[in-house]
Amino acid sequence: MMKRTGAKISMLIVGLIALAAAACGDDSPTMPPTSTLGPSVIQTPTSAPASVDHADVIDVTVTGSPGDYSLSVTVSSPDTGCRSYADWWEVVSEAGELLVRRVLLHSHVEEQPFTRSGGPLTVQPDVTVIIRAHMSGGGYGGAVMRGSVAQGFSTADVSPGFAADLENQEPLPSHCAF
Repeated sequence: MMKRTGAKISMLIVGLIALAAAACGDDSPTMPPTSTLGPSVIQTPTSAPASVDHADVIDVTVTGSPGDYSLSVTVSSPDTGCRSYADWWEVVSEAGELLVRRVLLHSHVEEQPFTRSGGPLTVQPDVTVIIRAHMSGGGYGGAVMRGSVAQGFSTADVSPGFAADLENQEPLPSHCAF
């Protein structure tokens, strides 16, 4: 009887942990990379190397249909609290135009890496974009991803000054909660 009760408790604990992770927006790192094209598109690229003092985009998942995509972007950042945290991720055209910005209103000290969704991204599947993150106080400079919905996304190099003027363009964080 004790053995069966112990197994039930273990299964309950595992279920609660999975439920808590899902509620926090955690994407399971054990899911295999997938790529399907069509009305619902999923892209999972190769992970990017970690930066010491900048926010890195390490994964991008895209869903939706042409001209109306939603993105889930995974960021790894050396957050220490409101003085230094990843305060947004954004999608930028190759010409440097801001297409989407997902503002983050709190640090993620205890949740690394973290995934947050945003959109809509109103591009066609073959349009190449750059996805990058911003660190409060540190600016841009971490790992970025470049690609398209049709071809997928992978780690890329961009010049240090690429679209630097976007740092002051709205929307911007109004505060940091914690």
